[in-house]
Amino acid sequence: MQNLKAASAISVLVAALAGTATGAQAQAPAEFYKGKTVEFLIGYATGGSNDTYSRMVAQHMGKHIPGNPTVVVRNMPGAGSFLAVNQLFNASPKEGTAVGLGAPTIALDEKLGTNGVRFKTAELNWIGRVGPLVNIVFTWKTSPVKTIEDAMKTEATLGGTGAGSTVSIYPLVLNNVLGTKFKIIMGYKGSNEAMLALERGEVEGHSTAYEAVRAAKPSWFKDGSINVLSQFGLKRLPELPDVPTAIETADTPEKKQILTAIMSASEIGTSFYTTPKTPADRVEALRRAFDATMKDAAFTGDLNRLGMSMNPMTGEELQKLVTEVSSITPELLEKVRKAYPEEGK
Repeated sequence: MQNLKAASAISVLVAALAGTATGAQAQAPAEFYKGKTVEFLIGYATGGSNDTYSRMVAQHMGKHIPGNPTVVVRNMPGAGSFLAVNQLFNASPKEGTAVGLGAPTIALDEKLGTNGVRFKTAELNWIGRVGPLVNIVFTWKTSPVKTIEDAMKTEATLGGTGAGSTVSIYPLVLNNVLGTKFKIIMGYKGSNEAMLALERGEVEGHSTAYEAVRAAKPSWFKDGSINVLSQFGLKRLPELPDVPTAIETADTPEKKQILTAIMSASEIGTSFYTTPKTPADRVEALRRAFDATMKDAAFTGDLNRLGMSMNPMTGEELQKLVTEVSSITPELLEKVRKAYPEEGK
């Protein structure tokens, strides 16, 4: 009888200790983040859609992270966002206090061995996606290139940023796959600067996220200032029902397969991640804080006021998507490699 009582007492004690441990573990992120600063490291210049989305997420996400840390944003443009991705992957503390945003093509760039890649995308802990990122290529109204078919016959100069950016990659992929004649003029610090150059007549066109143009120059779509030639997504945007996707323009199954593999980056879109080897409970805390931000009325209200859209994806779904993009077959990878711009290899 005494043995049974002793065993029972031990069981109660073990259960109590387990409950205490579980409670401590549940409180660990709050205890860790209290008084800390979480830095959003953005691989783009200020003023563009990536910067705007990042600042809005950062503004609202802090109140949803356990412990309510201070959240700050630091822009680190360069090398098509690789500078910031490399910094976060290799140098930022592996503790969940650094959150990054880079080009949606980074998984494919890693697979292709693109110059400047010093990261492994599947090892990043993906936090969540605000929405897909569909780029468009467009020319000014005075340009003789008014359709994608025109671009296959006549050269058009486009303002570019970095070789690793989709701003440059997508038009050059069209050159290699479809035979368009886009000429990229590099050196612009961001899409806002490139669009100003377009207005000044320095270049004939530009390629960037649809959201970036809609946020910075909404009148361009209404008054016919630009000719939208193609959109780089898996399907047409509802706002541009008459503009073909690059995939639709392809005239062979092989070309469609190549472009589909490359344009799958649009689904990764405007996505955030934290450092590799971050403790699992902090990754979980950041993911749930991101999810809560996407449902936050103040956040969605800010988006609506700026005319910006959202189509969120959880960190778990995003991690799976990034892994799938990273798992492209060797046969298809070789075809994509031939289509990718030389300066991106």
